[in-house]
Amino acid sequence: MKGLRRRTLVKAAAASPFAFAILRSRAEAAEFVFKFGNNVPDSYPLNIRVRQAAARIRKETDGRFDLQVFSNGALGTDTDMLSEVRSGAIQFYTASGLVLSTLVPITAINALGFAFKDYGQVWPAMDGKLGDVIRARIDISGLHAIDRIFDIGFREVTASTHPITDPASFKGFKIRIPPSELGVSMFKALGAAPVTINFSEAYTALQTHVVDGQENPLSIIDTAKFYEVQKYVSMTNHMWDGYWMLCNGHAWDGLPDDVRTVVARELDRAAMEDRADIAALDASLKTKLQSKGMIFNIPDTAPFRETLKAAGFYAQWHEKFGNAAWQALESYVGPLA
Repeated sequence: MKGLRRRTLVKAAAASPFAFAILRSRAEAAEFVFKFGNNVPDSYPLNIRVRQAAARIRKETDGRFDLQVFSNGALGTDTDMLSEVRSGAIQFYTASGLVLSTLVPITAINALGFAFKDYGQVWPAMDGKLGDVIRARIDISGLHAIDRIFDIGFREVTASTHPITDPASFKGFKIRIPPSELGVSMFKALGAAPVTINFSEAYTALQTHVVDGQENPLSIIDTAKFYEVQKYVSMTNHMWDGYWMLCNGHAWDGLPDDVRTVVARELDRAAMEDRADIAALDASLKTKLQSKGMIFNIPDTAPFRETLKAAGFYAQWHEKFGNAAWQALESYVGPLA
């Protein structure tokens, strides 16, 4: 990968020496050059808002801090980038709670099946006691999480074969999910056949029918163009997930206090702007996706909750997450089992 990037820069310099001189000058002028990797397209609200934050940070630190954004999996898969941010090969990475749970298991608690009813429960919990518990565990892992989590959204199920109308619809259904013990556990309890595949490979897996469907928020279904390879959208709202903005712990601690304050403030602002963007986007996406040929249905979620409860799903994850995190969650959403 390093060799590839070096060749790319050499080609850029040969094609435009002036442009390369600007790039080199900018990097040399910055006291701190941090790379931020993520797996979503340039057009996704997260990237738009973080690039705006990067410009503000550069201005407010008088050019001392340069945040370079590498979108769309340019620095590797989720698994690659999580390893890279831990080692310090990159300094920032946005991981969903589900993906991060492979390293910090408690981060999956926000995605507990059918836990949150709506955003009126999500934001108070994630900006409050539940978020505090999760961030403390992330810190122990050697990473630092910026306070405000970016929105991914409530996840819906898409399929090429049939709509999901009740738990029986999941029987034998091959569904792509992110690498996550919680996701595997939940979909198995519902009778499906979950397959863990990195996001960068999801479209191809759907196109070639390695899997029958996948689950993601409408915003990602749209930006990833899953409508090209899926027909049905079932509005299950089965999980809520968000992107933690993670920084390598040593890199974060190595920043001067004044620079760190600016970076934290502007990335928190970016997260809040991203939340508003996703809310506005979701309001228009059903119509847009229907125009692309997708067929929507809204199943009753009560039978899914009952199936999970009867399968021992909630009891299992109460034990795994522990009383402190479980009680923090239930203080916002009420009893789950």
